Amino acid sequence: MKVVLLENVKGTGKKGEIKEVADGFANNFLLKKGLARVANASALSENRIQKDASKFHKEQEILRAKELAKQIEGKTVMLKIKCGENGKTFGSVTSKEISEALLGMKIELDKKKIDLKEPIKAAGIYTVVARVYPEISAKFTVEVLAQK
Repeated sequence: MKVVLLENVKGTGKKGEIKEVADGFANNFLLKKGLARVANASALSENRIQKDASKFHKEQEILRAKELAKQIEGKTVMLKIKCGENGKTFGSVTSKEISEALLGMKIELDKKKIDLKEPIKAAGIYTVVARVYPEISAKFTVEVLAQK
């Protein structure tokens, strides 16, 4: 019996796939638990439409990510960090502070997408990479100024 899987089924297939399975397995397990539908014309049509919609949404997401990367690329973010008299810093600059500074520049970027190996603990100029999407990244500069 041909079925369209509505959920991922271990050992059978992933959501949206059309599989040929045994009648008993389909009737007694997949259909009964709502994990699949019989692959008739309407189910196949609906499956195709869902695949097209998900492909379209993914393309739109990639376009938005490229636009965001273009906005971030080459920007300079200035942050101040408190320092003692001997130049020792109090605290550090983390991806959260960088994200908030970018928000002040009207660029919304989640702190988890900012790739800092470790928090910045000294004044200076640093190059930071923002991983906007799995294959899309942008480099920008973070300038940390000492504030007494």
